Formats: sequence, structure tokens, C-alpha cells
Amino acid sequence: MHLLTRTVRFLADPHAARVHGTNGFGGKPAWSGMPRYFEIEVRCAGKPDAKTGYLINIKQIDEAVHRAVVPRVAEAIGRDDPPGPAALVGPLLDAAREAVPGVCSIAWRLTPALVLERDMESDTVLVRQRFEFSAAHRLHVPSLSDDENRRLFGKCNNPAGHGHNYRVEPAIAVDPARPLPFDTIERIVQQQIIEPFDHKHLNEQTDEFGGEVGLNPSVENIAMVCFRRLEKPLREAGAALRSVTVWETDRTSSTYPA
Repeated sequence: MHLLTRTVRFLADPHAARVHGTNGFGGKPAWSGMPRYFEIEVRCAGKPDAKTGYLINIKQIDEAVHRAVVPRVAEAIGRDDPPGPAALVGPLLDAAREAVPGVCSIAWRLTPALVLERDMESDTVLVRQRFEFSAAHRLHVPSLSDDENRRLFGKCNNPAGHGHNYRVEPAIAVDPARPLPFDTIERIVQQQIIEPFDHKHLNEQTDEFGGEVGLNPSVENIAMVCFRRLEKPLREAGAALRSVTVWETDRTSSTYPA
């Protein structure tokens, strides 16, 4: 079994004439009027053809998305009472599945920091929204000697600490019929993650990472702490937290639970 993923970028404007365009990176059709830019990620599962090696021709996916999915988005945003994005993801998945064989899930990227996902096995929509905070930390284990800490953590054991611009992305399962508003998600993350950690020294100014018994603020432990801080407030708000991913740099991230 193989999983093939194809991202289709498009510009949706219910009032603009569709004009020919070839820039797949910038989205199709070409700019006209005041369009909205979106990305749809289509995932297909199956067994590739023995002769061609194709699971499905990606040109077929592109054509099907522009024919069956994009018009639904344009029609929705042109309505006086448009449905919420979470409610629209299911119909978009159905449209993609009818037009493309083997579709198992889609992801609709509304902004560079916000994506909605839906698969064939679940009735919920997974909301992934990205946030950021800046903080300092020092990797240090009090039970180890200074030499052992320096050997293990290197420059990250600098007694004065060092800083990162962390990115945090909770994955939240919501009911598409009663989705958790995006501003509620932002408020909870602001209260539980940003306010306690932003522009703080994690070892010295937080309960979870401070003191002799505090957790060492590795990216692994930061992801776990973020999950624990968000899980209950999101559950009380009517959603289920699936995981939290934290990026320490653009090359290093940790997801908890895996």
C-alpha cells in the first residue's frame, strides 16, 4: 500500500472571471479581481500500477480538484451566510473522493498557519493552528556533575541560558457541526502557553521547568508540557486535543504524544 499526496494551490473568487494561468506554485487560475488563496492537499492510498508505477496521475488530481472542489469553495465564500470552514471540509472530501479514485483524506490550508484535515475514518475535523513564543532555557540536570552536563549538552548548558523562537502547533479534533471557534482556540493557547512562557527563562520563571525537581526544558519536554496544559481547557471547551508539535528550530521538532 502506498500513500500519494498532491498539493493543489488555487485562487477562489466567486465574482471574478476565470482566466487562464499556468503558475501552479502561485495558484490557478491567474490573479483576477480580489481572489482568496488556498491550498488543498489530497492524499490517495492504494497500489501503484505495475507498468507505469503510478498510483494515480497527479494531473488527474489537479484537474479533479479544480473541477469538483474549487467551485464548492468559491460558491461557499460567495454566499451571504457562508458555512464555517470546518463544516465545509466534509463536503470537500466527498467531492474529491467522487472525482479521484483512492482518496483517503484531504487537508485544507486556509492560511500558512491554519489547516483543517478530514479523513474517511473519522467524523471529526482536525484543526492544526500554529503559534509562536520566544523563550530562553538552559539544558541542565542537577543530579549530574558540571562536567557531565557540559559533555552531554555542550553549548546548550551555558549557565546564562540561550534563546529560541519556538513554534507550537496543537492538533485539535472538533465536531464539524459544532466546531470550536478559532478565536476560542487562540484564547486558550494564549492563556495556557503564550502568557506563561513567552519572553521567559523557562528554567527560572516557570513552575514546570524550574527548581531542583523541574523538567529539563528539552523540546521533547516542552511539547509534553504544552499538551498537558492545553488538554483539559480544550476538552472543557468541547474539543479533543490529539497532539502538540513544538519546533525549537526549523530543523528540530517534537510531537507529543507521538
